Amino acid sequence: MRAAVLHEIGQDKLDVLDDVEAVGFGPGKVRIRIRATGLCHSDISAMTGVLPQPAPFVPGHEGAGEILDVGDGVGSLAPGDRVLVCWLPACGVCASCKRGQTHLCLAGFMNAGTPNFKRPGAEVFGFAGTGTFAEEVVVAAGCAVPIPDDVPYEIAALIGCGVTTGLGAAINTARVEAGSSVAVIGCGGVGISAVQGARVQGAAQIVAVDPVASRREAALTFGATEAVSPSELDDAKQRITGGEGFDYVFEVVGKSATARTAYGATRRGGTLCVVGAGAMDDFFPLNMFELFFDEKRILPSLYGGGDVLRSYERAVALWRAGRIDLAGLITHRVPLAGINDALDQMRTGEALRTCITL
Repeated sequence: MRAAVLHEIGQDKLDVLDDVEAVGFGPGKVRIRIRATGLCHSDISAMTGVLPQPAPFVPGHEGAGEILDVGDGVGSLAPGDRVLVCWLPACGVCASCKRGQTHLCLAGFMNAGTPNFKRPGAEVFGFAGTGTFAEEVVVAAGCAVPIPDDVPYEIAALIGCGVTTGLGAAINTARVEAGSSVAVIGCGGVGISAVQGARVQGAAQIVAVDPVASRREAALTFGATEAVSPSELDDAKQRITGGEGFDYVFEVVGKSATARTAYGATRRGGTLCVVGAGAMDDFFPLNMFELFFDEKRILPSLYGGGDVLRSYERAVALWRAGRIDLAGLITHRVPLAGINDALDQMRTGEALRTCITL
């Protein structure tokens, strides 16, 4: 079986090998033939060590495909079923799940420490307990979520992470109000999805902020009312809000510097929503006076901040109704052999989302 493997954290290229085997199949598990997978910036963050991940590992967590086999005890799925991969399944019994915060369930993260693959002489992990840059993957049945027949695999793959994360930040976490002003800092696939979420919620002004001109141009086609470079954000804040600041600002980069910029762009009493996944040693600087005096709400948003199964259904419904554009997010398509080209497209900002077909 072919898979793309990172041998050591810090390497910038993946090795596409044909001697990898998906392991762990048994009771409660399913084997999935991956048909499409998106490249998310979190995959690169895991490669660089920003996000913790044991190596060697197969990146990828945003995928879709068909069930090849089901283990004992799996009654809800059957071979041939079309599914997307959920990298953060809810166990249903932990304290977070019982509180209704299923997106905070840690059961899925426990899978990240168990090898999903093997090759001659080595065990290989899967990123976030999955590893969708492979032709096949074995996961717990809860990680395989059925998708309707009219949803293409490449669209389903994006719903499995980036789209759900961005839409959910605006709809579930920040709960953007109609008529409000919004700024989104970082306009890759997740940021553009946040732009679309703000538009769905009825925001009056949506300012997209990104250093890459092509991404700014793209943001305008997805619902942003204005797109500016980071150096132009202060001017936009002055023109649009009279200098007060935006009602909602989304940080979708995952760095303390951009989070600080986002905080400064948020009005007093407004909402800063932190969506980007950052490093454990990158600290967000605030002084206690401004934290108290400005009364700005700082809301982290993990995986869209809500029930992911409901979020998947909502994304499909909005897509079917033409309220959001998901096909337009896919700016590049490559086969698995071209995965390193996809990494370069992500690093330079050339791509919003690259779909890898298997």
